[in-house]
Amino acid sequence: MGRQLLQAISVTAMQIMKKSADRTGVASHVISRFITTTQNTLMFLGAATFVVIGIMLVKPGFASQIIGMSPLSPKYATQQKVHVSQLENWVETTAKPAAQADENEKSAAIDQRRKQWVTSWISKRYRVASEATDMLVSAAYMTALEIKLDPLLILAVMAVESRFNPFAESPMGAQGLMQVMSKVHQDKFQNLGGIEAALDPVANIKVGSMILKEYVMRGGSVEQGLKSYVGAAEMESDSGYGAKVLAEYRKLKDVASGKKVPITTTASAASSKKRAAQQLAAKDDEQEIEGDSIPHEAKNDKVGKKVLAQL
Repeated sequence: MGRQLLQAISVTAMQIMKKSADRTGVASHVISRFITTTQNTLMFLGAATFVVIGIMLVKPGFASQIIGMSPLSPKYATQQKVHVSQLENWVETTAKPAAQADENEKSAAIDQRRKQWVTSWISKRYRVASEATDMLVSAAYMTALEIKLDPLLILAVMAVESRFNPFAESPMGAQGLMQVMSKVHQDKFQNLGGIEAALDPVANIKVGSMILKEYVMRGGSVEQGLKSYVGAAEMESDSGYGAKVLAEYRKLKDVASGKKVPITTTASAASSKKRAAQQLAAKDDEQEIEGDSIPHEAKNDKVGKKVLAQL
């Protein structure tokens, strides 16, 4: 029993010694490979150094090039600054158009929203279909952009001249939305289909706006331009035409800025009230005439008092 135990211990010890020897051999091999690699690297660097020194002796300018490639040289630092500056310029020139595009998109969105407010207000105020109003407002905005005139001023003139009726015509021959004297301004319709296009909404807006722009430039102010537009350039007064257009223009500006502007005016409300009072008075008058109980003069006096009481 003891002999077998000693044999087992002896075998185990031999195995441990063999594994230790194997590990030592592996470590020795790794160390040897590392030393050999290091020697080869040093030999290569030494040879490269001798080559560089030889080139420097043959070409002295090569030394300056080698020094210039060093990160510690002033030339290298200057080049790096130039590269950084170029990179910054590139970033700036790339970022600016992108920022400008974003700004343009925001501005276009705001303009579209204001245009929708104006379209809705005009449609309700002048009782014009929404689709038709949108077309007229869009044409005014496009024309204003082409000739560099405020679109709200164009719309204000249309409101006063025709109340957005594209087929309006005056006894004097003024036609369309902006009541253009087509026979006087035939030349301006030549590229738009001739004088027959006077009642075409887009053509009428374009020609009327061009005439208005010419008058404003010639007169030196919007007020003088409106006075000429209504045909009162040589007169002392335009009979309130300019004030009426500018009042409508201010309302449209308020609408475009998001303010709540009443659709009806005080004057129109008073006119409606007056008509209602007159209708009521006429009805009473008819009833009194049928009764024939009051003299004619007294009846008229009573009707007059009722009308005055309603105003």
